[in-house]
Amino acid sequence: MQKNLRFWEIDSLRGIAIMMMIVFHFLFDLAYFGGYSFNVSSGFWLYFARATAAIFIFLVGVSLTISFSRVSKARSKGLFPKYLKRGLGIFACGMAITLITWIFFRQEFIIFGVLHFIGISIILAYPFIRWKYKNLAIGAILIAAGLLLRNFTFNFQWLMWLGFVPKSLYTFDYFPLLPWFGVVMIGLFFGNMLYANGRRQFRIFSLPEKHAARFFSFLGRHSLLIYLVHQPLLILVFYLAGMARI
Repeated sequence: MQKNLRFWEIDSLRGIAIMMMIVFHFLFDLAYFGGYSFNVSSGFWLYFARATAAIFIFLVGVSLTISFSRVSKARSKGLFPKYLKRGLGIFACGMAITLITWIFFRQEFIIFGVLHFIGISIILAYPFIRWKYKNLAIGAILIAAGLLLRNFTFNFQWLMWLGFVPKSLYTFDYFPLLPWFGVVMIGLFFGNMLYANGRRQFRIFSLPEKHAARFFSFLGRHSLLIYLVHQPLLILVFYLAGMARI
């Protein structure tokens, strides 16, 4: 979407999620690389991380409906290749992260992380973009199925991308289609309800000129780039800090 056609509230919410992600990863790196005893795998910080991911993934669905509405007005055929290309591009970024983490963190490298998931979800969501209440129902079912699957582990790994968790899974980042694709589907529902035909269907205060909204909107517009570069920068900071203590 062009900048002047974007909804500041969506960009701002995505920007807030970016800040939440950076905070969580800072604490994670502090525990993993800095040797501090932060527990980020349970309790408050676990739910904080899941809420952060849920915001991102929910907005994937919302943004797809807006994009589709606007693109379909310009042309009625040949829309799927656009989303196929976009999904494969994001999936390729995920594969790059897989390669990097496999080289440097062999025991816990990322196999199917959030970028893998978003890339696949953009492709899989295409047939459902126009639906409303069906998406809400399907989304609820997928989430319930995914939560149920979490109670089990399996002796195989080839379906881990779907949500069948292997017994010996050690990875930094894991977002299987179940339950997370259900969040995308619910995002599609709310996108079609709140932004039908690519237009805001409700009234909201105009805050883009405010400093906070402008800042978070900026982060939201560049969320993929920030996601890709923030962890290497954090790791570099911890590395330099460790070298300084030697």
